[in-house]
Amino acid sequence: MTVQPAIGSIMLIDDNTIDQRLCQRLIERSGLVGRFVGFLSAEDALDHLKQPDCPAIDAILLDVNMPRMDGFEFLEAATADLGERFANMIVMMLTTSLDPRDQKRAQEFAVVKDYCNKPLLREYLERLPDLLAKHRT
Repeated sequence: MTVQPAIGSIMLIDDNTIDQRLCQRLIERSGLVGRFVGFLSAEDALDHLKQPDCPAIDAILLDVNMPRMDGFEFLEAATADLGERFANMIVMMLTTSLDPRDQKRAQEFAVVKDYCNKPLLREYLERLPDLLAKHRT
């Protein structure tokens, strides 16, 4: 009997390649996630999500500080461009920013369910299934 992962799919948006590799390794080893997709730019992630044949994404791990389009600009664009499709996802901000203004700003977006400091820890991943279940009820 095959055990279903707690999270069907997760997307990581982080411009740091080392953080990408470390997160991917932790996610894959956790056994909690069925499918991982990573992007080094918020623009590329948004373009991917806009594709009509884009597989469903359950959760997004989103960096705040990125060049060209930062995490907040991504949230604004995804909310405007994707509407209900984006509203069904949950976002965990994963950042080095300790600025309380960033935390407060993140709370303004209904899809943002958690705000965590880097590096990604297994305990953060373990919170996602409950956050996802609460979001969808």
